[in-house]
Amino acid sequence: MPPLLALPFPAIDPVAVSIGPVEIKWYALSYIAGLLGGWFYARRLVAADSLWGVVKRPTQTDVDDLIVWVALGVVLGGRIGYVLFYNLPLYLDQPLEILAIRNGGMSFHGGFLGAILAILLFARARGLNGYTMLDLAAVVVPIGLFFGRIANFVNGELWGRPAPDFAYAVVFPTGGDVPRYPSQLFEAVTEGLLLFVVMAWAVRRFGFRKPGLLGGIFVLGYALARTFCEFFREPDRQLGFLFGQDVNALGGGVTMGMLLCVPMALVGLLYIVLAARGVTRPRSNGPEIRPEAGQI
Repeated sequence: MPPLLALPFPAIDPVAVSIGPVEIKWYALSYIAGLLGGWFYARRLVAADSLWGVVKRPTQTDVDDLIVWVALGVVLGGRIGYVLFYNLPLYLDQPLEILAIRNGGMSFHGGFLGAILAILLFARARGLNGYTMLDLAAVVVPIGLFFGRIANFVNGELWGRPAPDFAYAVVFPTGGDVPRYPSQLFEAVTEGLLLFVVMAWAVRRFGFRKPGLLGGIFVLGYALARTFCEFFREPDRQLGFLFGQDVNALGGGVTMGMLLCVPMALVGLLYIVLAARGVTRPRSNGPEIRPEAGQI
């Protein structure tokens, strides 16, 4: 019998829409919502004259095309990252399982690297400043993070560490009769809502006039938010705690998520410093390229 000091997990069907044999899950919808929300916001940012200086500005068409590149980078990078960082022995033993994305298994850090590579390749192909395109992506990414973490909660996955004394602990169907922190919601708030507010402030304060600055702020902010949430999140079962003891929140135990956030924080801080010093600015400034006429 579940402890009294816990909330029952809401029985939400992971399948949002079912049409005959075709099933559309909430997780897939979260990706779609994140991409569409990011696309809409990015188009608005590109159209805002006050945010841009002399750096070549992407057009609305560039934003439309970039979404496809980023989507591929996120999916491929996320899957490859999960295989390498979280369950390599399994996939070496069963390599065909790498293709079974429907069974789950995506890594944010892998998707992050995949998206960066896709954005840099896109910028090179279009003759755009790579740092500026990364800045644009950094401002809109928290939208996708928010929807993704909500989907994690709906699926009852990536739940938190045991929390017997937490008033809003949740008993998850696959987590045993143990009240746990709803760490997915903690991540939705910190990595999604809070980071979105920070990035919205940063883009209004600095614009895109210092290439690399917004990207650095996002990477550092995400690393800090994710590290904080990792204290409440149960580590992946196949990995457990890399160092420290298996104890409750804030008591210790280093996870793979924490470890991967260390280089992220250092890189983010480095780019903030470089951008503030003007190191990442283009060597020669051409005329500003404005968005296509008639588009908002």
